[in-house]
Amino acid sequence: MFALIQAAGEVGDVIPPRQRLVAILVSILILLGVLELVRQRKLREEYSALWVLTALGLLVLALNYRILVWLTHLIGAALPTSTLFFGGLIFLMLLALQFSVRLSRLTYRSRSLTRRVALLEEELRELKRRIPDEEDMLEDDGRP
Repeated sequence: MFALIQAAGEVGDVIPPRQRLVAILVSILILLGVLELVRQRKLREEYSALWVLTALGLLVLALNYRILVWLTHLIGAALPTSTLFFGGLIFLMLLALQFSVRLSRLTYRSRSLTRRVALLEEELRELKRRIPDEEDMLEDDGRP
């Protein structure tokens, strides 16, 4: 593993300053944006963890390009940009999986609630039918 890190340092471990600056700014903007959305309660904390980790990961890669080169050698990619695209693809697949799990859970809850509402509506209809019958019985008991 140490040999891979040394090899990563030998092969193109310099990122142009403008690209580094843009990557740092983008990761900081993502981090600040996520924190602001959580503060405004537009994004729940449980969802924000993934985005905060992503922003921090991008920041680490922008600050230390050797890690990206090391990951490129580790997965056998030809270029560091391929590694970034591969990482982005994996990220989107995991995000889609997370949303699918949550959607399945919400669908189950929705069906369960629909059944409960239907049963309650039926019970309410039955109670409404009984009320006039009981009023008729009270009038028949000798009331004018």
